[in-house]
Amino acid sequence: MKSYPVEFRQKILDCYYNEPISQRQLAKRFCVTLSFVQKLLKQSRETGDIRPKTYRCGRHLKLTPEQMIALGELIEANNDATLAELSELFWQRTGIVLSVATVARMAERLRMTRPKNSTPSRKRAGKSTKT
Repeated sequence: MKSYPVEFRQKILDCYYNEPISQRQLAKRFCVTLSFVQKLLKQSRETGDIRPKTYRCGRHLKLTPEQMIALGELIEANNDATLAELSELFWQRTGIVLSVATVARMAERLRMTRPKNSTPSRKRAGKSTKT
């Protein structure tokens, strides 16, 4: 969803401060939600800035671009290593502890594929079959 332009936001504020109008009526007049008007007024009071906020929801990357390159180099050099081993190698190289899940996500983000574990599964020993 696009943010409302600064000029439009300023019109809402001008109307609110120059006319005896409630926030609810203001929202109706400009076809916006009441919560938007309330947040705009609060942002204007607290910061004096009415521009749309630039950040979005979601997680931020845990690693810098240089650290991502280092992880990519480790994955290339140790292609048969497990995620836990890659995490340990990354810690030894950079001093930053990464969880196994983070290593997997970063490898996926780097579009680096790793081979699956090719060891055959073991059959359960000690089970007898009835005839």
